[in-house]
Amino acid sequence: MNNVLSIIRTTVINSPLFGITLSIVTYQIGIMIHRRWKSPFTSPLIVSIILCCLTLWATNIPYEAYNTGGAIISMFLGPATAVLAVSMYQQLDTLKRNILPVLAGTVAGSAVSITSILCMCRLFRLDKAVTVSLLPKSVTTPIALSLSQADGGLSAITVAAVVLTGNLGAILAPTLIKLFRIKNPVTAGLAIGTSSHAVGTAKALELGQVEGAASSLAIGCAGIATVILSAFLH
Repeated sequence: MNNVLSIIRTTVINSPLFGITLSIVTYQIGIMIHRRWKSPFTSPLIVSIILCCLTLWATNIPYEAYNTGGAIISMFLGPATAVLAVSMYQQLDTLKRNILPVLAGTVAGSAVSITSILCMCRLFRLDKAVTVSLLPKSVTTPIALSLSQADGGLSAITVAAVVLTGNLGAILAPTLIKLFRIKNPVTAGLAIGTSSHAVGTAKALELGQVEGAASSLAIGCAGIATVILSAFLH
C-alpha cells in the first residue's frame, strides 16, 4: 500500500499539472484574502508566493518538481507584459506630448538602479555572479532573466530580486506619491514603471489610466535602457 501511495505521489508531483494547479489555487486564495483584507501586504501575488513556499516546505516537495509546471506559467510572462500596450494606446496622445520626459525619466531611473546595485555589491564584496543577477532587478522578468543568464547570473536570485522589487514598489508607491506630493499622473506612472516593472504597473493602473499607460511605457523604455547601461557599467 505504501509503495502504491509513493508511486501516486511521485507521479502527481512530477506532472506539470501539479505546479500549475498549486499556483492557480494559491493565487485564488490570495484574491479572496485581499478582498477580505484590503492591504498592499495582502497582494494576491505575495500571498500566493508564501503559500506555495509553505506547501513545498511542509510536503518536502523539491522546487524542481513544482517548476515543471511553473515554467509553463512563466511562458506567459512575455505576452502578459505585451498586453499592457492596450493602456498605452488608449493614452497615446498624452504620452506623445510627454515623450522627452518619458525617455529622460526612464534612463535616469535605470541608471540610478544599476549604479546603486553596483555600489552595494562592491561594498559587501559580492561576487560577479550575484552582482550580475541583481543588476536587472527593476525590469520585467523576461528581460531580467535574459540579461542575467547572458552574463552568467543566477536565475533564482534574479527572479527573487525582481519579485521583491515589484512588490515593494506596489506596496510603497501610493505612500511615496503622497509623501512627495506628485500631482502629475505621467510622472507618477513613470516612477512606478521604471522602478517596479509589471507588478508596480498593476498598482499604477489602479491609480488611474494615465498612470497605468505611463508605467506600461516605462517598462519597455527601462528595459532597453538597462540592457544598454548594464553593458557599460559592470
